Amino acid sequence: MSASPAFLMRLVASSFSIAEKAQTIVREVMSGGDLGVVKKTGANDLQTKADRLVQLSICSSLARKFPKLTIIGEEDLPSQEVDEDLIESGQSEEVLKHSCPTQYNHIKEDEIVVWVDPLDGTKEYTEGLLDHVTVLIGIAYGGKAIAGVINQPYYNYQAGAGAVLGRTIWGVLNLGVFGIQLKETPEGKHIVTTTRSHSNKLVNDCISAMNADEVIRVGGAGNKVLQLIEGKASVYVFASPGCKKWDTCAPEAILHAISGKLTDIRGNPFQYHKDVKHMNSAGVLATLRNFDYYASRVPDSVKKALVP
Repeated sequence: MSASPAFLMRLVASSFSIAEKAQTIVREVMSGGDLGVVKKTGANDLQTKADRLVQLSICSSLARKFPKLTIIGEEDLPSQEVDEDLIESGQSEEVLKHSCPTQYNHIKEDEIVVWVDPLDGTKEYTEGLLDHVTVLIGIAYGGKAIAGVINQPYYNYQAGAGAVLGRTIWGVLNLGVFGIQLKETPEGKHIVTTTRSHSNKLVNDCISAMNADEVIRVGGAGNKVLQLIEGKASVYVFASPGCKKWDTCAPEAILHAISGKLTDIRGNPFQYHKDVKHMNSAGVLATLRNFDYYASRVPDSVKKALVP
């Protein structure tokens, strides 16, 4: 009789299925026509009905199955009864086919922190830029992002009839990344992906120092990291506060699982302990390749302005 899967793999397998449930909720809210938009702190910091329902779904589904987890979600929601229709109890058998990396075999439930962004790219969601939108479930152990799930509810949405809509990408450190094809940016090209709606002088100064051949301004940290993996961009630059731990945990784990790197703008690693401050106040710098080159281009004036 084979041994039961390690806890980490069961958690990732459940997170995969929960992210697919989230995908359905995101689409249902959009097709219903009433997004239920509220402003949290300003015109660029929005919350929709999809944000609220997806967070309830993810956090409640995980907590029911794994009650000793620490789960930190983006949205500050009141305590409430959760509709059973929002609960997902399944798990991906495809994920469970993979063996857990040896160093994570003995992780216990109460040692994990899960960081949830129910709808990364909310502003873009409200504006119909649906390919920017992701659902992020990041898994941290010992303060380090070690696994993640990224769902793109509207992947392929412009591909026409017959195309498969949506995809779920998952990864674990020292195991790999699944659900996406790794591609390189064109040789010698420096393509920067950066914020679409939170630009400022620091961001622009940093981008100018990168000697970019092209600058892509899009929404969502998850979306930007997927651009790195698919060779659409060579560096993700966000030289400003604003990004949070739930934005970066899952993308960081997935990028690191294929030997990429994601840090603050100074090159310092992020910590994902349950008591860490949520804001990534020193910005974000991420690449799949050539991290040291791009890190060396960050102006000292930008580093001095952004305090960790």
